[in-house]
Amino acid sequence: MAPLGRAALLLAFGLIVYALLAGSYAAWRKRRRLALSAQNALLAAFPATLAAGAVLLVALARRDLRFKYVAEHTSHNLPLPYALSAFWGGQEGSLLLWLTVLTGYAALAVWLNRRSHELMAWVVPVFGLIAVFFSFMLCFVSSPFHTQPAPLDGAGMVPSLQNPYMLAHPPILYLGYVGLAVPFAFGMGALLSGRTDERWIVATRRWTLAAWLFLGVGQLLGSHWAYTEIGWGGYYAWDPVENAALMPWLVATAFLHSVMIQEKRGMLKVWNMVLVALAFNLSLFGTFLTRSGVIDSIHSFSQSPIGAWFLGFLALMVVFSVGLIYLRLPLLRTKTKLESLVSREATFLYNNLLLVALALTILWGVLYPVFSEAVRGQTRSVSKPYYDFFLHTFGLPLLFLMGLGPLVAWRRASLRSLGKTFAIPFAVSVVTGGVLLGLGFGSSWAGLLAYTFSAFVIASIVLEFVRGRAAAGGILRLVSRNRRRYGGYVVHAAIVLLAIGIAGSSAYQTIRENAHLRIGQSIEAAGYTLTYRSISGVKGPDYTGYRTLLTVSGHGERFTLNPGQSVYTGDNSANEASIYHDPRTLGDVFTTASIPPGEHGTAIDLTVLVKPLINLIWAGGFLFVFGALIAMWPDAVEQRRLAARYAAGAAPAGI
Repeated sequence: MAPLGRAALLLAFGLIVYALLAGSYAAWRKRRRLALSAQNALLAAFPATLAAGAVLLVALARRDLRFKYVAEHTSHNLPLPYALSAFWGGQEGSLLLWLTVLTGYAALAVWLNRRSHELMAWVVPVFGLIAVFFSFMLCFVSSPFHTQPAPLDGAGMVPSLQNPYMLAHPPILYLGYVGLAVPFAFGMGALLSGRTDERWIVATRRWTLAAWLFLGVGQLLGSHWAYTEIGWGGYYAWDPVENAALMPWLVATAFLHSVMIQEKRGMLKVWNMVLVALAFNLSLFGTFLTRSGVIDSIHSFSQSPIGAWFLGFLALMVVFSVGLIYLRLPLLRTKTKLESLVSREATFLYNNLLLVALALTILWGVLYPVFSEAVRGQTRSVSKPYYDFFLHTFGLPLLFLMGLGPLVAWRRASLRSLGKTFAIPFAVSVVTGGVLLGLGFGSSWAGLLAYTFSAFVIASIVLEFVRGRAAAGGILRLVSRNRRRYGGYVVHAAIVLLAIGIAGSSAYQTIRENAHLRIGQSIEAAGYTLTYRSISGVKGPDYTGYRTLLTVSGHGERFTLNPGQSVYTGDNSANEASIYHDPRTLGDVFTTASIPPGEHGTAIDLTVLVKPLINLIWAGGFLFVFGALIAMWPDAVEQRRLAARYAAGAAPAGI
């Protein structure tokens, strides 16, 4: 089987190299038939890569330990779902996943836009340039098809990865990471072809939305995994690899807002090219962080030879995109100017600047330890207060702008119209802030502002829906007429839930740590009484351990919790948190338990965290997906409008 996998990768590499070289020559010399041949080669690279992926999946399912990769990441007693998830659990498999998703995206994008000949002639070589690197790495540097004499058993899987969320979190995140290659390829293709109008934006609008959606969902799944699996009671620790996923999402968010200005007013062409290049290069940077081991992280792999390759490729892509934007500046400049600092264009621009500023400050926090070690010879890192400061500095104004932007007119807004428009949302936010202060929520200024601004945004969204419904004659008709706009409002509502959940669980949480309890003893936490009743052993496919029994009462409710620990193959242990979702507070009672040395279960060290409103974060995730799907849903009216607009040439198909 290994030779088949290697042959499939070599075939894919050959096809991709042909797509790059033949496609570049065809675009340069305007050879249409050769350009179509390059497109076909790129299309054929996907099934070849898929075949290589199928070989690895079969080897993982069979636990074929002759494959070195399989032996390093699975074992005979590892359950089948987790054995298959080892596909993306290691370095070589993750690279193969990257290439598979990339060739799949490229093939679909090329097929959907095959009529846009002039643009696609240059898009294909850009896809080829990206894919050549990953296929080269898999063929000649870090192959998943190296073989060895089969050992008696494999090394198994890290316990924290044996979690249902790990079956979905990495591949969904990769769909987001790699998805940003599509708008990047089209943007660079537009620059190379000299077609710098908004056609490339229209062609990639839903691609960008899909990548942005996958990145957001992937991060939420990762946060919930960290919350339930690691046993620390948190969901985001500003870990370098967590940040690496957040940064391209922030820049993609800015891009999705700013392209509306280009479509509406023909402005910000240079800025949009910068954003699409920055988002993709940050996705490459995130992959570099995970694969190189250059920064300590619970997510990153150990030091490996591919780090230098990744750094070189990242530098190449930065130089390529910056140089191309610079060379095409005359084509990107527009005569349309910002007419007023009080307009919807201006609020979108403020939004963009804050999002990019937040992404760049996070980037500096990630890179600072590397620069510190290189310059001073000492590794120094920035801590949570650094990130929290900039989250408050940039995040709170962003939250306010979400309510402000939809209510401000395009081009120019008068003070009189603003006063009438903002009267209701402003009153709602002031009343909300006053009530919260009266209830004693003034201990955290950031939390208080988050709640107050959230009320302002919700009031603005409701006002927009009420006004639109009256004019359209119903909510469904209103949304169907402008899915992007009202889908965006639903996403804004989801971000509000996220902000309230973060403020509630972070600014106002109650914590009780390391209570030493013997059987029959109790602890009080935020009105709950937790009593340690008993302990029992458990056994799974590849682990043994114990679970405690806690009875909990309070606030008119009674329930049980079963925190404990599991010990996996190789004496790797993992905390098993037990969580009660309280419908009264929309929060959690979170517990972990460990046995002190020498106690043998007669006593435990119990940690209890009561986290109000935290479930709004996960509820916001569902609403986020719903709003994004509304915005992505095909609109026949919009397609007819675009067809008429681009009647002189082929209208882009998008996705």
